Amino acid sequence: MFTNNKYFTKDKLNKWLVYAVVIAIFWMKMYFIQGSIFTLGVENANEAAILAFNPLSSIFLLFGIGILLGGRRGLLITYIIGSVLLYVNVLFYREYNDFITIPMLGQVANLAGLGGSITNILSLTDILLFVDVFAAIFLLFYLKSSRFPKFAPKRREGIVLAIVAIPLFLVNLAWAETERTDLLERAFDRNMLVKYIGVINYHVYDIVLQGQTEMKKTFADSNELVPALNYLNEKKTEPNSEMTGVAEGKNVIVLSLESTQTFVVDNELNGEELTPYFNDLKEEGAYFNNFYHQVKQGRTSDSEFMLDNSLYGLNRGAAFFTHSGNEYEASPEILGENGYTTSNMHANDKTFWNRNVMYDSLGYDEFYSKEDYDVTEEKSYGWGYLDEYFFADSLDKMEEMEQPFYNKMITLTNHHPFTLPEDKKYIDEGETNSGTLNRYFQTIRYQDEALKQFVEEFKKSDLYDDTVLVIYGDHFGISENHQEAMGQYLDKDINEFEQFQLQRVPLLMIGEGIEPQEHDTIGGQIDLRPTIMNLLGVEDDNPIQFGQDLFSEDRDEMMVTRDGDFANEEYVGVKESCYDRETGEEVESESCEPFFKEAEEELQMSDSIVYGDLLRYLDETEMIEEEEVSDSSDEE
Repeated sequence: MFTNNKYFTKDKLNKWLVYAVVIAIFWMKMYFIQGSIFTLGVENANEAAILAFNPLSSIFLLFGIGILLGGRRGLLITYIIGSVLLYVNVLFYREYNDFITIPMLGQVANLAGLGGSITNILSLTDILLFVDVFAAIFLLFYLKSSRFPKFAPKRREGIVLAIVAIPLFLVNLAWAETERTDLLERAFDRNMLVKYIGVINYHVYDIVLQGQTEMKKTFADSNELVPALNYLNEKKTEPNSEMTGVAEGKNVIVLSLESTQTFVVDNELNGEELTPYFNDLKEEGAYFNNFYHQVKQGRTSDSEFMLDNSLYGLNRGAAFFTHSGNEYEASPEILGENGYTTSNMHANDKTFWNRNVMYDSLGYDEFYSKEDYDVTEEKSYGWGYLDEYFFADSLDKMEEMEQPFYNKMITLTNHHPFTLPEDKKYIDEGETNSGTLNRYFQTIRYQDEALKQFVEEFKKSDLYDDTVLVIYGDHFGISENHQEAMGQYLDKDINEFEQFQLQRVPLLMIGEGIEPQEHDTIGGQIDLRPTIMNLLGVEDDNPIQFGQDLFSEDRDEMMVTRDGDFANEEYVGVKESCYDRETGEEVESESCEPFFKEAEEELQMSDSIVYGDLLRYLDETEMIEEEEVSDSSDEE
């Protein structure tokens, strides 16, 4: 009976059958990638069902748009685009345990330097993720009109598919919110968003977020700075007065160690120390053993951003790219006003992380990049100039600098995929099931040897007695994708709490007036600026700083990660779970709720400043506040 109905002819039913098969094939791929390649933490049957359902709305929308714009060819093009988008996320997730964002796409200049990192995360089996594309080509083009009468997709069919996507997404969202209320407000938790709405829908939402971000700066005004000023004024703590100015007039060398985590300190592999020199060196200064990195997608550039501004990096992309044109009141600018020469040293391309632009915005006088070093093939490997040569050349440059100077050095060699020439391997590889971790031990050991050469030469120079040396790790080197291997090495189960603790990075400060001592103080990279400025005795009038002096006796020991997790003296809060910091045992989640809220508020305050470029209004806002105080005094 249906064959006589113009809507249910045999040809049309066959056409919709092909649509159904193409959709089913792409759904199976999405479901496999989301469920098997991404680690999304599915905890119950309801979440598993949501994960299976959430690809549908995005597939209907994607294919509907393809048919609407280009018929059969458009459907195939959107199929290929969707496949490429999924695969790019697979590669990015393997490396960073995160998903691509719109701001990250603006950082494609960085890809030129990734080289070995990209090839290391590719796999021959990835070809299987594109087998379905050939199946789609067969279905859409082999079954042409001569074999399949009236198969050509029509525009209105694309509209139907796109419209059906809307109720499917609304059902998906309502269903997801039975597990997590206010889901779309948790934009910082991309794993959660992908788990509940799917990776393609997440990208659509990311486009919406990017539009909102662009509008924030356009419509921002000075009034938006007042809440942040009030918030930070309430949180303000006094620096340690005994440490104020102990390094007054001294040079500062800040040494950023690439991908260096605290777990390697005082640890061994097959009976050999991984960082024998650093283990001894930390006895000569103030060593902080509960110091955490707080970076996100900006990695090293995020750590630099926090060091110089005491503002949090962004949750999406890197401020070095997305907000390099902002007005900042950064420490290089403040130090320059106090007679310091300021510089950066990094033997990589000057455009990497947009440093050549951002350093100008931060107020640096000089940037020594790859073109300023004797970078030859014999002295390079992996990511470029080997650390030992970088250190030697950099020390020569510093000895010629006008003093006092503030200089930041960023190492390269201990970078994923952690490879070395044979004659630089001072320790055997590890024996875990992760080649990445096994090689990491070797590059860490090499970095330690290069550090030894640098510091010992530095001690012989005329600079040593007039310089404060600050050494810190910029971010993790081993992601949570290698938890099983880390568990094998550390001989423990790496749960959420242990994974959080692995985000600690070393911090060591050496110089006259800094007493050699190990500190249990809980802190993070956001605290570096106020700590260094207090040591130098430099009056830092910028009230927009989220860090506190690490030596302060009344500091609020609350370290916040970019994900909204935290650590304080009593608890560690990770992904809404609460742990006793001393024992690592999980406790009632209510104990951590106020701290999660505090973390969220702090991150929102920092974001509002960066997204709105609110520091451009700092002088204006302070002037208004002074006038208000003056007016109220006159009234009295």
